[in-house]
Amino acid sequence: MTAASPDQPIRFEPEEAAPPGVALLVGFQGAALVLAPTVLNVAIAIRASGLDDGWLSWSVFAAMLICALMTAFQAIQLRRFGAGHVVLAWPAAMFIAIMVASIEAAGPATFASLLVVCSLVQIGLAWWLPILRRIVTPVVSGTVTMLIAVSVLPIAFDSVQDLPAGAPTSAGPVIAVATLLVSVIVTLRARGRWRLVAPFISIIAGCAVAAAFGVLDGDRIAAAAWFGFPDVPSVGLDFTPGKEFWALLPSFAILTLVLGLKTISDGVVIQQGSRRRPRAIDFRQIQGMVSVNGIGMFFAGLCGTLPTMANSSYSLSLISLTGVAARRVGVGVAVVMITLAFFSKFAAVLLTIPGPVLGAYLMLAMGMLFVSGWQTILRDGLDARRVLVVALASALGLGLHGHPITRDLFGDEVGSLLGSGVTIGAVVAIVMTFLLEAMSTRRSRLEVRLDMASLPAIDDFLVGVADRLRWNETSTLRLRSAGEETLATLLTREEAEEGSERPRLSLVARPEGNMVELEFVATTRHENIEDQLAFLTDEAPIPTIDDLSLRLLRHHAAAVRHQKFHGVDIVTVQVEGGA
Repeated sequence: MTAASPDQPIRFEPEEAAPPGVALLVGFQGAALVLAPTVLNVAIAIRASGLDDGWLSWSVFAAMLICALMTAFQAIQLRRFGAGHVVLAWPAAMFIAIMVASIEAAGPATFASLLVVCSLVQIGLAWWLPILRRIVTPVVSGTVTMLIAVSVLPIAFDSVQDLPAGAPTSAGPVIAVATLLVSVIVTLRARGRWRLVAPFISIIAGCAVAAAFGVLDGDRIAAAAWFGFPDVPSVGLDFTPGKEFWALLPSFAILTLVLGLKTISDGVVIQQGSRRRPRAIDFRQIQGMVSVNGIGMFFAGLCGTLPTMANSSYSLSLISLTGVAARRVGVGVAVVMITLAFFSKFAAVLLTIPGPVLGAYLMLAMGMLFVSGWQTILRDGLDARRVLVVALASALGLGLHGHPITRDLFGDEVGSLLGSGVTIGAVVAIVMTFLLEAMSTRRSRLEVRLDMASLPAIDDFLVGVADRLRWNETSTLRLRSAGEETLATLLTREEAEEGSERPRLSLVARPEGNMVELEFVATTRHENIEDQLAFLTDEAPIPTIDDLSLRLLRHHAAAVRHQKFHGVDIVTVQVEGGA
């Protein structure tokens, strides 16, 4: 199914009901996109961990079921859980390295326990996102993402030599190079749907070269039943965690936090690509998306497989190719994936892919992840302070990864676990961001009630800010007017219930050069201010009483940004001034 028109690509928005047949057909296409990465990511992690074929079959089966259920849960959106959009889920490749390290050091039970505990970190991030957003920033997330990609690459290169006994020495590199070469050619030359199937084509080409070397084993395919339920290994949790658990916990928690941050950026991209007309980002749906990711990690821990994550590139590709962004597609994807999970013969075909082909696939995936991290940093903007954070965190993370100094400080066993470059880089980036935020001594803060009676206090506060900056009378008036109109816009149009109290309003002023950033944090029931401003620009040339404050705010402010969270509204207004 294809989009109707390049000028109007979205045929069904998330809230619109697509016919069941359309939802199932598009769901089949979505399942086809994520099926191979789902199996391959798990296969790489399990094989590198040294677990047997029983674990491999079970982990792939469990991952397919969990990804299917989380994709459906994201679409359904139940209360504070779910994105309400088509969000394709797949196993997180960024957890491959730490899964291998934890299983080798302490066994599958410890790995499972760490996932279950850290699933709470992701759910907590969703609930406390308004508080953490200024400390755990895109710069932190992007830096750690790049370090993750670098830390996983050794596993990819080790997989190149994962060959049966007696295979030619040159077989591994030749198979890997052929796989990469075909992937690059197809990606560069293909268009539309063919570009999406570039991984499949490169994997087939790699398997063909492996067959020429005699290292492709088809016994697994012949032995597999057509349909069935795999044997469940001794999956369990460690209720008496040892020192390995506590040594690995910081790395797991930080990596979980980064996974949550990447989910936030993925959610923003998916929301932007699912509408006919641009809308402001609804961070309540982003919070729901992160919460469901945490639930997926919890079930992955119970099953002993890789945790799930959202894949914005596949989700957007599916939407742009079909023009269908309706929630029902998520349920359609889940139905198809659950059906294929019990189709054992098909999974067996994917599990026979040789190690060099998997290694080449992982190299390309980690290269893309590294670029994704760098793009995240650039989207947030780079100034001297952010450059310092990225530079120091990257240098220490890469330089101290596996360095003997951690073993000298903490002993061989614990030191090797704490010497992860991802953990070191993440801690450095978070601490530096916190220090830079705390050292912003010019920041001023005011706490009042969200009520028009608080206007005199807000006005006095803004006059004081302008006086300290030695702004002229015109700039001071502009700042005061922006504060007044933002307050008027935030106030709910409905009368408060009798006896109820007005919510609190926190106002923070951050001077930046010749501009002041005003941050209003309150609880309201308004629609997004950015959407209202866009509506005034496009549709309402004649002002009314209701939109007068919005029009005045647009006149006085250089920029307005509104972030709606569950229970919290944050409006950021930038006002230009001068002496």
